[in-house]
Amino acid sequence: MKKILIGTHNKGKFKEISYLISKKIRKISPTKLRIISPKETGKTFISNARLKANYFSKFINYPVISDDSGLCIKSLNNGPGIYSARLAKKKGSFRKAMKYILKKMANKKNRSAFFVCSLSYKQPKKKPITVVGKIYGRVSLKILGNKGFGYDSIFIPNKEEKTFGQILKYKKIKMDHRYIAFKRLKKKVKTL
Repeated sequence: MKKILIGTHNKGKFKEISYLISKKIRKISPTKLRIISPKETGKTFISNARLKANYFSKFINYPVISDDSGLCIKSLNNGPGIYSARLAKKKGSFRKAMKYILKKMANKKNRSAFFVCSLSYKQPKKKPITVVGKIYGRVSLKILGNKGFGYDSIFIPNKEEKTFGQILKYKKIKMDHRYIAFKRLKKKVKTL
């Protein structure tokens, strides 16, 4: 059976990416191999996704797929952006980070935001193939729902009334930024 390493320690991301990849491929987690995550020194989602793919591929001799994603809020200068996970770490949890964001946005009229996902796929001894997916929407007025992970509970995608945290998991997986990026990657990497 073919194998792929999903280069993330985030359980939510691991589940979503696993669900999108063919059932014929065995999904491996870096946790299982006791590989820690690299420092994210990139200035963009693309460079961080690539950095992770290159890093994880040093430990194995089969393909790697890695993700860098985050929430960009227009009125916060597109923040937290690439610092989305780091903000949650700094605040102690994603819930606390969401409360912090909602407080900062209390007086903002423009609540538009978008989620970005960059996926990077790397085969041994080859250059990574990297794509980006975005989904646009707005920031809710409060934390709603607990179905998702990360900042899902404050993001309402366009044409929806509910946050990602309220939308059924399998509906969300087939519409979010990770899905959009994955569809693009699948066009370039047919084996996924």
